[in-house]
Amino acid sequence: MSAAPGTVPGVSRSSTQQSSAADLLVVANRLPVDQVVEADGSTSWRPSPGGLVSALAPVMRRNQGAWIGWPGNAGEEMEPFEEDGLTLVPVALSEEEVAEFYEGFSNDTLWPLYHDLAAKPSFHREWWDSYVRVNQRFADAAAANAAEGATVWVQDYQLQLVPAMLRELRPDLRIGFYLHIPFPPAELFSQLPWRRQILEGLLGADLVGFQLSGAAQNFVRLVRQRVGHKTHRDTVYLPDGRVVRARAFPISIDTEGFEELAASEEVQARAAEIRRDLGNPRTLFLGIDRLDYTKGIHARLRAFSELIADGHLDVEDAVFVQVATPSRERVDQYRQLRDDIDQLVGRVNGDLGRIGRPAISYLHSSFPREEMAALYRAADVMVVTPFRDGMNLVAKEYVACRLDGDGALVLSEFAGAADELRQAYLVNPYDINGMKATMLEASRAQPKEVARRMRAMRKTVSEHDVSHWASTFLTSLAGDPESHTKQTHPAEES
Repeated sequence: MSAAPGTVPGVSRSSTQQSSAADLLVVANRLPVDQVVEADGSTSWRPSPGGLVSALAPVMRRNQGAWIGWPGNAGEEMEPFEEDGLTLVPVALSEEEVAEFYEGFSNDTLWPLYHDLAAKPSFHREWWDSYVRVNQRFADAAAANAAEGATVWVQDYQLQLVPAMLRELRPDLRIGFYLHIPFPPAELFSQLPWRRQILEGLLGADLVGFQLSGAAQNFVRLVRQRVGHKTHRDTVYLPDGRVVRARAFPISIDTEGFEELAASEEVQARAAEIRRDLGNPRTLFLGIDRLDYTKGIHARLRAFSELIADGHLDVEDAVFVQVATPSRERVDQYRQLRDDIDQLVGRVNGDLGRIGRPAISYLHSSFPREEMAALYRAADVMVVTPFRDGMNLVAKEYVACRLDGDGALVLSEFAGAADELRQAYLVNPYDINGMKATMLEASRAQPKEVARRMRAMRKTVSEHDVSHWASTFLTSLAGDPESHTKQTHPAEES
């Protein structure tokens, strides 16, 4: 029997439940809104940027949903509130918890470990204690706000213990978990002192989603090796008879929204203005990233500078615009990265630039979506070269904005997007010479070849947008009723 239009499959509302209880809950580190302080000192809320919010907000409104997350202000206790048709349930974090749970364990332990040791992870027991404490608070909030038999979708690496904690409190719930970053192989994950607790936390979910199938396989293999449960392909069989499935659900973007932005007169005019301000170069290279050591910003700027120094490109004809959105600036590794990039850009422009013609136009700032769309429209070559990335939505945003079917995408083999955008100019970001050759090839490609590649990528991004991602995950979660029933264990995989 199919679900009613506009509802989540498998979710039903009990006539006896409290009206405030939600049939669909999203549990994420942050609420989907940002607090804005007006000129008169008053405060208001505005939607956070990003595809996750735009994809889930409509389905949550239709299903009387609630979103649980931290509002962004340390130490502030807030009551649940309504904003733009969404029920928002704030979870408070103290200054100490922001430092230990978020900046510490989440971003100085898990983040580098899950990104192939792009930086050395730190292991501190007090950070782990804070991680456990905060995860329990999120689980308690979900349990208190979920209707009988509700669907709860937990998001990302900050909350990997929530599924098991929540199942202990509310075994009636259908629980999904999605990891937005890579999941590491056993050789790396096994370094984590709390590896078993993390795996057992994730096993509280009925469905564990990953960006790539290889990550799902890593997870199942680790559960078999480290926890000892029986597994078969994408399924884990627990001793109590419950089953957990691990599958790939590649995330995407609001393709239609970006296409509408790119087609607007304002964005097209701004794109032309950007090119004029840069001296109308023959080739405009573009990088847009959060300032993070996993993104490979320093290596790509070095590659571009060497192309100028070697005479393959000239500052009169080519410029590189790099936008680096500020990120985690209280963490030492991020401050050091910013200093390193500042020094590189200054040295390159000092050595190779000319008056009015810097080789690199570097912007350490965040910009609204309209400005991002204009930059995507203005750029001839988009350079997305992370050392490791779960997906990288910037690559997909660029493709969505290339309405004329032109523009070249240079993309790291180690970004999840490379699995889908196979027509990009793929590159190994650790190979500076290879990156130089690929950037040059992309900039000199014939229009017919560029159009062929872009046409195929646009088809992929159009057919698999963020709404498709969300509906596919929720349908798969609802379609696993056997997760709540007794199962016969097959022979354990070798």
